Amino acid sequence: MGKSQKKKQMRRHNPMRVPDSHLPKGLAGASASSSKSEAILPIIQKMESVDSAERKWACVAVSNLIQNDPATRRLLQGKNVVGALITRLSDSEEEVVVEAAGALRNLCIDGGYDICGEMYNKNILSPLKSFVPKISTTLSQFLENPQDAPENAQKLVYEFAENVITIFWCLSETSNKALTTINEIGLVPFLVSFLAARDKLPLTTVTSAAQCLYVLSDDNFAAVGEIRANAAYTACLLSIGKPDDAPTVTNGKGKEVSNERQTALRVLCCGILKNVSPIPPPSIAATIDLDKDVILPTLQPVLASAYLHETSNNVQHLIAQEDTIPALDKLSIKNTPKSDHKSPIELQLELIEVKLRTVQLSLEILTSICATLPDPEPVQENASADDGAEDDGMDDEEDEDMMEEELQPEGSGSTSTFLPTLVAPLLPLIHPTTLSFPPLTGGPSPHPPTTSVLSAIHICAMECLNNIFFSLATPKKGQSSNVSLKSDVDELQHPGQERRREMWQLAVGVLWGIGIVWKGVLVPTDAQVQLLIQFCETSDDQAVKVKCIGTLECLAQHPQSVDTNRVISTYLLTHLPSPTRSTPLLVEPCLQALSALIDIYSDESLPYDINFRQSGKRERELRRRGEEVRDNLVAFVEYRRALKL
Repeated sequence: MGKSQKKKQMRRHNPMRVPDSHLPKGLAGASASSSKSEAILPIIQKMESVDSAERKWACVAVSNLIQNDPATRRLLQGKNVVGALITRLSDSEEEVVVEAAGALRNLCIDGGYDICGEMYNKNILSPLKSFVPKISTTLSQFLENPQDAPENAQKLVYEFAENVITIFWCLSETSNKALTTINEIGLVPFLVSFLAARDKLPLTTVTSAAQCLYVLSDDNFAAVGEIRANAAYTACLLSIGKPDDAPTVTNGKGKEVSNERQTALRVLCCGILKNVSPIPPPSIAATIDLDKDVILPTLQPVLASAYLHETSNNVQHLIAQEDTIPALDKLSIKNTPKSDHKSPIELQLELIEVKLRTVQLSLEILTSICATLPDPEPVQENASADDGAEDDGMDDEEDEDMMEEELQPEGSGSTSTFLPTLVAPLLPLIHPTTLSFPPLTGGPSPHPPTTSVLSAIHICAMECLNNIFFSLATPKKGQSSNVSLKSDVDELQHPGQERRREMWQLAVGVLWGIGIVWKGVLVPTDAQVQLLIQFCETSDDQAVKVKCIGTLECLAQHPQSVDTNRVISTYLLTHLPSPTRSTPLLVEPCLQALSALIDIYSDESLPYDINFRQSGKRERELRRRGEEVRDNLVAFVEYRRALKL
């Protein structure tokens, strides 16, 4: 089991803000689940109206109707709302263009992969590309002569810029084809210019630029190279991300903004710096241990202040006060709604989501840091000087390890001292709240955005713990883990439970890491063992089965737990070849089970070895065969190395 790395093919960690997997497939199922189906046709019709007020109304109505409503979003998508809105990006009226971009932005954020893919296929990048120089020119004029630009005009441009940038961000995050095209546009200077002028622009617009830059710099050589090559870019990022130097950000009018939004910007800049590390001279960032002096001091307070259960209760209290379904009379043309109009409760929920997304982002960055830390080196036993003299070159593993070490950012090795201190604040983040997943009984969450981000936090925390435990060097005698997970495994197969299932799969990996670190110290319980066995049996993924078997192997090695050892070893035998076996043998679980049995009974002095001595000839034969395979493998490796081909 290795460390969790960033996903490259499925770039976005949280692909859908408002998931719809709980809905029946097809438009008929979506129509039956939506309370606003009658409003769909008028909206689509007015999108093509000769009256610009009606066209604007239709764009705004889309944003209002899809809010936390995946069924209505799916219905609109079935009526080609994406194509209609892309057409409106070329509208003759500026306000229609702005509202169309806002509706597309909201569709991107809520809908994820499918909608972003549809937008790319319908050539949304063509009009978006043309907007970039226009926005740059207009913003430069505003910044040079702010007194010449009316406040309403500035607000319109800032809102439009935020919408366009957010669409770029979502497309980059969900489509590798779109990312390739966006690379050709060359957005990096455009985005950095917003960060450089952050004291004169609305923070939401600046944060959108930082978010887009963070996504573009994630495993994307084109953007990474461009940022690294410009010392002014990295200096700007450092000035925002460094705790001591981070200025107070205003909303563009001289007023201070919320701590949540300022913190989100700082964390994003830390993420960008991590993505582009190591940073070469002459940038000032090249002289600093970014992990130790900038990134970790910024992330740790964010994680320490994340009280998920209190947040979940607060969200439930807020949504209980407000009717989340907008009345249709609010969508009348006479009382044209604004797509950015939010009630006080909606604003509170938005700030809560901003804070939770910042926690999620912090965990993603921390996972990346822990993934780059060196793994503990195994103790070399019975090594002699003669062994090294026989081979005057490095073997493949040594060569690979050295290459990885050379690529580490300066000072990253010192980060390993932080690992034990990170476990305590991470453990509360893996415990689900009442809003963490959709109800097991079916249907959507009471507040899908909160559920989406909470489940993402749990999964990110699991990945981070996975990396930490696999980076810790030696068992800490006398310590124990307080990780507990309870659920009905069978319920994980229900529609809409994908995130819950993903968390379980990651949790087993974390438990395996804990078991390795504290092998022989953890005291297993019958409930833990049976839960792992049940999860192993119900999973169709061989990798998950391997994690379960590895965790059971560690639990079986508690010296005094003789009965538990017998239960585990008996179960492990079911994964091995047998004349009575009715199902095909799974190779990876079989190998892991064989390796586990050999490791468990490799010391005959332990109390639980009595289970091996009393188990009969089959286990003795198993051990003989396993040792024979091991000896053959060692001899084969030595033979191939001696050839030096």
